[in-house]
Amino acid sequence: MASKLVPSDPSKVMVIRDVVPNTITTFSTPFWRFGRIKIGGRGTVVRLQNGTLAVFSPVALTPEVKTKIASLGTVKYITAPDAEHHIFLGPWHAEYPSAQILGPEPLVENRRKQNYDEVPFTHLFSATQPVTKIDDAFDREFEYEYVPAHQNKEIVFHHKPTRTLIQADLLFNYPSTEQFSKSGVSATSGVLTKLFGMLTNTSGSGQKRLLWYGVSSADRVGFAKSVERIHGWDFERIVPCHGDVVEGRGKSVFQHVMAWHLELAKKQA
Repeated sequence: MASKLVPSDPSKVMVIRDVVPNTITTFSTPFWRFGRIKIGGRGTVVRLQNGTLAVFSPVALTPEVKTKIASLGTVKYITAPDAEHHIFLGPWHAEYPSAQILGPEPLVENRRKQNYDEVPFTHLFSATQPVTKIDDAFDREFEYEYVPAHQNKEIVFHHKPTRTLIQADLLFNYPSTEQFSKSGVSATSGVLTKLFGMLTNTSGSGQKRLLWYGVSSADRVGFAKSVERIHGWDFERIVPCHGDVVEGRGKSVFQHVMAWHLELAKKQA
């Protein structure tokens, strides 16, 4: 199934970029939802102050990725930030077997059903057994929120030193310009992509509606409470898995997209 979603030769089309020199590196690549809709994919690596690396939403482990990782430090944490972003967990665990693996609880069964390699999760985020500590080094630099009310069971991270929100499917930022920039195809071409873009850009009301009537419909109050806690973090940059990185105006973009849920959270207070 993955072969229909990701590029056959990721080395040729992946964009490796230092978003924050010597601290945050992104690995952006084409990705097609359902094999048709251009949403892009992105892995993120954060170099902690002690020199270890935290990997979020790992992408294809190409020779170029390995070289970049080796230049940055030692991989200590590998995170699948929701129940969808886990395709390459197996290869990353095989390459960096001592790294702690983080993910949402449903992912264990999901991977088993989809016949992916079994990996030993160190920290499983659960609604009934919240994860409150990873380790001292990680917790000094990151805040995190599990959003079980999201249909994909999102885990959202805030890297405090760089004021960077790192997340998978909580918020999209269509179009995926950077992610398709080396592919030779337009990030916005195709009827389905354009329609999806109407629901996943950050300027109109489409994404508000998608989140309200679709993504959070099973538990809007729970979703709103998580969104309120995330909104309380002091971030200015958003690194999404799908769409371009938001620089400088991350908090205002978040407020706009999540406005209805933030209002609901106020009413529940």
